[in-house]
Amino acid sequence: MFTGLVQGMGRIIARSGGKLVIKPEFTVDEPVFGESIAVNGCCLTLEAAVNGELIFHTLEESLRRTNLGILPVNSKVNLERALRLGDRLGGHIVQGHVDTAAKVIDCSRCADGDFKLAIALERQYANLVVEKGGIAVDGVSLTVVEAAADYFAVRLIPVTLQETALSARHAGMPVNLEFDVVGRYILRMMELNKTETGSSAITMETLLEAGFL
Repeated sequence: MFTGLVQGMGRIIARSGGKLVIKPEFTVDEPVFGESIAVNGCCLTLEAAVNGELIFHTLEESLRRTNLGILPVNSKVNLERALRLGDRLGGHIVQGHVDTAAKVIDCSRCADGDFKLAIALERQYANLVVEKGGIAVDGVSLTVVEAAADYFAVRLIPVTLQETALSARHAGMPVNLEFDVVGRYILRMMELNKTETGSSAITMETLLEAGFL
């Protein structure tokens, strides 16, 4: 379990034979064999830490569904160690289970001075993105400011640009997306509770009673 608050960046050193080697740009204190570390939002298991490099085994599924199989060697990645009991939950609940990799369509400064990141969205995922809702982009917890049928947009504060690999992303590059876990469960509940008329038996009232609202 993670929060989407990136602890530091690293660079891809090597990727071959199912092994992914990352060189952190910060000190990873006492890395533990078998611990979970989110790399660009993808939860991976640490196999070894050698000479300051972190070595992970990456399944074909992980490489296929995330940008870890696409980004070239030396690319920057975001790193976050797993949440410990008692830590502050400063972002939102992030599982490290990437749903899809999508392309950046705009990365620019707005007239008001804010930095905007717009990302393409497959229509099958559109109902999982809501304005003011949370989303993890390359493992960074962000708030959606625009939600359309084929894209969404977030705004990045200076700290995010300075301390995460999102500053290295540009139009056409793939980023990992993890949609809000609560939204996924609500959608699944609605799909399973379709009535004979084709509409969902779940209403705003039932969601409120269940504590989702």
